[in-house]
Amino acid sequence: MQPLTASPNPTPRLQQFLNLVDRITEVQGHNVSQIVDVEKLRSLPTGTFGRNWADFLDERNLKPFTTGARRKQLHDGVHVLTGYNTDPIGEAEVQAFLLGAKFTLSNLVLGLGLLRIIYRNLNYQQKFSWNRLWQAYQRGRHSHFNPDTWQPELLWDLPSNDVRALFSIVES
Repeated sequence: MQPLTASPNPTPRLQQFLNLVDRITEVQGHNVSQIVDVEKLRSLPTGTFGRNWADFLDERNLKPFTTGARRKQLHDGVHVLTGYNTDPIGEAEVQAFLLGAKFTLSNLVLGLGLLRIIYRNLNYQQKFSWNRLWQAYQRGRHSHFNPDTWQPELLWDLPSNDVRALFSIVES
């Protein structure tokens, strides 16, 4: 199972899904120009939010989302803020966190899809815990994070801990 983050060679099914998301957001008028310039982020000092974002992508051999809506392009930043992994369980935790921060139907649908993937894979079933999702949801509820209005491009040069503190995102 490929993570739900853009990768050098996403699975055909994942790529089809990402293309569909882009087409839908384009019709809705929500697509924006590329936000994340990973080369620029790599040039920032160690410990900054932007550099940690670039390191996150590099450590997982991933490429940033560069098309579609802001929310899609900024998805990896939520991983950096929360520390959740890019496996299906970590992706489900991200969706639970986002549901807690600001309920949207799309996060609910993505979360349910991830639960289906986890349910069908014995390896993930053994690591799965409803408590982890509940904790992620509660982290989102208690944060001051709005995935629709945050502007990480204004925060990339700040220390990651300061960015987490700004949104009241506590360590998990």
